[in-house]
Amino acid sequence: MEKNIEISLLFDFYGQLLKEQQQQTVTLYYNDDLSLSEIADQLNITRQGVRDSIKRAENLLFSYEEKLGLMKRFQKTEMGLYKIESLAEELADGYDKNTVQQIIDTAKSLHE
Repeated sequence: MEKNIEISLLFDFYGQLLKEQQQQTVTLYYNDDLSLSEIADQLNITRQGVRDSIKRAENLLFSYEEKLGLMKRFQKTEMGLYKIESLAEELADGYDKNTVQQIIDTAKSLHE
């Protein structure tokens, strides 16, 4: 997985655990795609301060995932739901379509 996407996903899970300045720098850098200089100007801190804040936040996000594994569990659940949906669609070809359609609808609703 590309690092930028991974950080954004980790931020979705654990962002509220970061300090406010770290939340701001990560949001501006990864979600708003601002440069370090642009963030420094906006937050009135040095470019190095922005870089340090982002690096500390990244390390914390990876640490939280290593300890808690929420993103990994979420991805595993999503993959399982897609598999259930796929298998239910295969079953629909030879079984009671009404019952199988209920399975498909349930699986779809879990990952919306």
